[in-house]
Amino acid sequence: MPRQILEESRLHPAIREHVANLHADIVHNVQAAAASNAVLVVGMSGNPECRKARKALDGAGVTHQYLEYGSYFSQWRRRNALKMWAGWPTFPMVFVKGALVGGNHDLGRLIASGELKRLLGQ
Repeated sequence: MPRQILEESRLHPAIREHVANLHADIVHNVQAAAASNAVLVVGMSGNPECRKARKALDGAGVTHQYLEYGSYFSQWRRRNALKMWAGWPTFPMVFVKGALVGGNHDLGRLIASGELKRLLGQ
């Protein structure tokens, strides 16, 4: 089921470009990293779920790239652009072969079931 997104026609013309380009650099950075790494974890400093996800990947012997954007007290506006783009409300955001698979708990289920290794072709 696709998530609901406000139609562009429902945005006033004076703000359309602003909305389309708000913190686009962070979104492009994550898009590029997700496309060029088999596993990407996007997180923030001080978030224990981000640390747990990275530790779970290390424990499973899965090489991954990690991108960190701020902390609970910094860069939250920039991180909101990622949340709006991905439709995922929390960090970490875990991508496998360019597809968002969820957060730490979702990653744990993929590892435990062997699905992560299957997705990676191992």
